[in-house]
Amino acid sequence: MHVVRGTIACVPFLGATVQAHDPVFGLGPHTLFQGGYEIHLGASREKAGASSANAYLAQLKYGITSDWTIGVAVPYLDLSGPGVSSAGRGDAAVTTKYRFWRDDRPGVQESAALSLAGVLDTAANERLGAGATDVIGGLTYGYEGRKWYRWAALRYRHNGDGDQGLQRGDKLLFDLVGGIRFKPTGYLQPDWVWMVELNGEYSERAQRNGVKIADSGGSEWFVSPGLMWTYRNVAVKTGVQIPVASNLNGAQVDSDYRATLELEFHL
Repeated sequence: MHVVRGTIACVPFLGATVQAHDPVFGLGPHTLFQGGYEIHLGASREKAGASSANAYLAQLKYGITSDWTIGVAVPYLDLSGPGVSSAGRGDAAVTTKYRFWRDDRPGVQESAALSLAGVLDTAANERLGAGATDVIGGLTYGYEGRKWYRWAALRYRHNGDGDQGLQRGDKLLFDLVGGIRFKPTGYLQPDWVWMVELNGEYSERAQRNGVKIADSGGSEWFVSPGLMWTYRNVAVKTGVQIPVASNLNGAQVDSDYRATLELEFHL
């Protein structure tokens, strides 16, 4: 779901298969089948210097049509660092994705989708949320073959004005992903797809009462190996973001790593 990415910086149908894949960290065009449900559970960890953040996510999605999916997600955060220690409910999010183009050919599917998410001001306290509502819009493309995969995505996050005159800088997210299935498998066999992602983030400087904050904003780039394992209607995804370039403003601490583990059930 990836709404909480960068936290430190801020039963019928049991036979249904997981019919498409999305990247681990990036955004993909996959949508649910009409009337389908997805239960998504995730755990992630970020570390930057002496600060760390653990996030645990529960998300429910529903397929209004085969091209339009909606969802709601609630995170639980555990933050620690110099002078900071807090745990509790983070900002919930409502999400939607609409696949506006799809081209099926023998052994290949290409598609593109638009996504929209609203991150709501529902955190348990001011340390676990920004005190504002944020909006994330995205455009994504995917190519899925029997062996090769590729995805690309661009997202823009508009951060609302927070408490005490704080205006957080907006953020631009870029994802470019390649994947491979070394051995094609059948429906009744476990399926493995290996991925490598290039994830880029650019943030504008934050402002407080109209004055720019020196230690805010900048860019970071990550190379992110990942793996998706699927079997029938169950999928497991895991990966780690390894920083390869950073140009953060002021005295900000560079990211050390980000790691995630996700479990999906399609019903």
